[in-house]
Amino acid sequence: MSEPTNTDLPNDGPRPEAELEELKRIWATPRGFRLFTAVNNTVVGTLYIGAAFLFFILAGILALLMRTQLAVGDNQFLSQDLYNQIFTTHGTTMMFLFAVPAVEALGVLLLPQMLAARDLPFPRLSAFAIWAYIIGGLVFFSTIFYDMAPKGGWFMYPPLTLKEYSPGDNADFWLLGIGFIEISAIAGAIEIIVGVLRTRPPGMTLARMPIFAWAMLIFAAMIVFAFPAVILATMLLEIERTFGWPFFTAAQGGDALLWQHLFWFFGHPEVYIIFLPAAGLVSMMIPTMAQTPLVGYRLIVIALIATGFFSFGLWVHHMFTTGIPGLSLAFFSAASMAVSIPSGIQVFSWIATMAAGRQKFRITVPSLFILGFLFIFVLGGLTGVMVAVVPFDFQAHDSYFIVAHLHYVLVGGMVFPLFATFYYWAPMVSSRMLSERLGKWAFWLMFIGFNTAFFPMHITGLSGMPRRVWTYPSNMSWDILNSISTVGAFIMATGVLVFIIDLIRNFRVGEGGPQNPWNAGTLEFLPNGVYSTRSIPHVTSREPLWDQAGLAEQVEQGLHYLPNAPTGGRETLITSAIEAKPQYVLQMPGPSWTHLIAAAGTAAFFLLLTIKQVNIAVACGVLAIAACLVWTWQLDRPDQGEVQVARNLRLPTYMTGPLSHSWWAMIVLMLVAGSLYLSFIFSYLYLWTVSPDVWAPAGSPALPILAYPAASAALLIVGTVLMVVAGKRLPRPGHRSLAGTGLLALAAFAMVASIVIELWGHQETGLNPASSSYAAMVYMASVLQGQIAFVVLIMCLFAGARLATAQLDNRRRVTFDNAALLYYYAAAQGLFGLLLVHGFPRLLG
Repeated sequence: MSEPTNTDLPNDGPRPEAELEELKRIWATPRGFRLFTAVNNTVVGTLYIGAAFLFFILAGILALLMRTQLAVGDNQFLSQDLYNQIFTTHGTTMMFLFAVPAVEALGVLLLPQMLAARDLPFPRLSAFAIWAYIIGGLVFFSTIFYDMAPKGGWFMYPPLTLKEYSPGDNADFWLLGIGFIEISAIAGAIEIIVGVLRTRPPGMTLARMPIFAWAMLIFAAMIVFAFPAVILATMLLEIERTFGWPFFTAAQGGDALLWQHLFWFFGHPEVYIIFLPAAGLVSMMIPTMAQTPLVGYRLIVIALIATGFFSFGLWVHHMFTTGIPGLSLAFFSAASMAVSIPSGIQVFSWIATMAAGRQKFRITVPSLFILGFLFIFVLGGLTGVMVAVVPFDFQAHDSYFIVAHLHYVLVGGMVFPLFATFYYWAPMVSSRMLSERLGKWAFWLMFIGFNTAFFPMHITGLSGMPRRVWTYPSNMSWDILNSISTVGAFIMATGVLVFIIDLIRNFRVGEGGPQNPWNAGTLEFLPNGVYSTRSIPHVTSREPLWDQAGLAEQVEQGLHYLPNAPTGGRETLITSAIEAKPQYVLQMPGPSWTHLIAAAGTAAFFLLLTIKQVNIAVACGVLAIAACLVWTWQLDRPDQGEVQVARNLRLPTYMTGPLSHSWWAMIVLMLVAGSLYLSFIFSYLYLWTVSPDVWAPAGSPALPILAYPAASAALLIVGTVLMVVAGKRLPRPGHRSLAGTGLLALAAFAMVASIVIELWGHQETGLNPASSSYAAMVYMASVLQGQIAFVVLIMCLFAGARLATAQLDNRRRVTFDNAALLYYYAAAQGLFGLLLVHGFPRLLG
């Protein structure tokens, strides 16, 4: 492709040096203690990855302790109680504090660079999620040191984890801590979805997106639909432990298997939530190593989407031995095998790409880790097909064969690509590259150690060794295989230690490193500063650095879009979701203490509830909400009119409605809320199905008279009408509206009053939520409605305050639009809940 002339470029000639200095000043990283206030993706992304890697190291140390205990039979190195705590903390840390946060961290760090955006659209949200995760995660992990760690396994199955069998606060640390960490993950997912869809550079259509961007988009969408199930499960179990509402107690109509359904509806997609971003990274690195475009780009995109879709139909794969019907066994067995097809498409695409560029393919540390990944993951996939066969699963279930399969899939499918990523993308944030010599030592030690540790477990499992045991008789002939596995674990740990030494010696955060050392074709290897790229390029292909001659120099000279700071602050381009056409300039927030205070307050709220310090917890929760309100008040900046972003292009600096990035974020949040409520509906109908006699036994309290649900529904409808009227009566710019403030307050009151009347009706019948699972589920409907009504109340009052201070009008209305959207959703959920709770039992009667 010939080099474009100036007439082909968005801007004429190199830009003034003063513009570059202004960008450096605006985007400068805070120093000293103010570094904690930073929101730059390179700072918080690097911190995020560092924290996730720290949890990987800590969980790895716990694994070595377990392997030492299991090295020989009848070992007394660890007590049974301590082993159970270590086992639970190891699995929980690896799955919840390392795997998902690590790939989400890579999204925060890499996506703005790959999309040539100045940052993701909600940088404070990313920073909030990261600090909440770090604070909460460290406190959770520390419980292992003072005998407060959970003991029920990372899966926390009832009835073992009910108060009767797990007294104390150990299980509560898991339930409240992990539920809170999942909320942090959802916040990151919202950021990623909106970022991928709305901050791509002009010309980067969906068909030109980097595969990693596709993988992260699907990853985030899967979090939106999968994580609410485990959030509901933790809510139900914690409420049962604290208040005695019998969701999982069979004698009162509950069912312990409900937990497994909810947990594994999250748990099996989570395997692919972890794998898909790693596969996306591999699809980015292999073409560079082979110096040839990825073979089968469109097929890989389809495979990623298909994997995400199939993964939601596999949760019963973990429940084959629980006595479910034969038809269900057949369906979920077939689905478990079918998911291997899209994974196979990706593997063959990678092999074809390496074959196409075999004469240029370079054996570097990243390519070694990728080859190791292919070997280990394919073996894990083959054993996955084996356990999808029901008769085989009956034999291998709960044996060490499953432990081997799990680690081959997770370590092979995620950890090895992650280490390849560290070596491949380190030059993007480090002024020095990592060592090839030390990297090869790290790879071979990890590869040999991993296979030595986990391959014998297949044989151990087939020989009958059960998983989740703290010791075993020495006369079972398992000692030699377990000793080999323990040696392999220490060899692998030595490889990780070599990598840490490499980091200490060579990783230096800062600029000045080699530019595009791998000769990659994607945008993250454009010249970068604290402001990301000097200008935002116009993209015409999937590998723009290969196909658009001179692009790096043009971007560095400011010849593309937004080469300056026209509003005087941080900005990036918002483009259309499909074609990536420029739509407006997003004014972005800078460093602030608000997100850090909100994160610390949120973490303290959940953790203090765990130890029953309710008053202090509520105070911390109020502090977190106050910090969020201050943060949000600062976000809705005034419209600065149209600004020049290119020679012949002026764009607005404020946008409302469906074109606004915040409208998209609210839609995603509503999908999260909808997924949570659908999980509740499933739970309600499931408990009715498994125990219809106990669910609503003869002589139980009658349903409230219809006047109560009718009044509750009427209030929801009236509140909705009030919101519509308030939206039509927003004042002109510069004018206050006390009447509008009153309408919003009335609408919020109507939402809260509808819940009060609903609860009042059930109280009048004498229904006690601790009496049966039916009563517990009825009250749980109001709990979930109250949860979203509380958010609606705050948002309506916040919008009313802005109306009263002339900072919300019929043009500057994003705050109102977001509150209205959530109100309409909450009203619809409330009406459906009334129909379910009051209509379904009457329909059966």
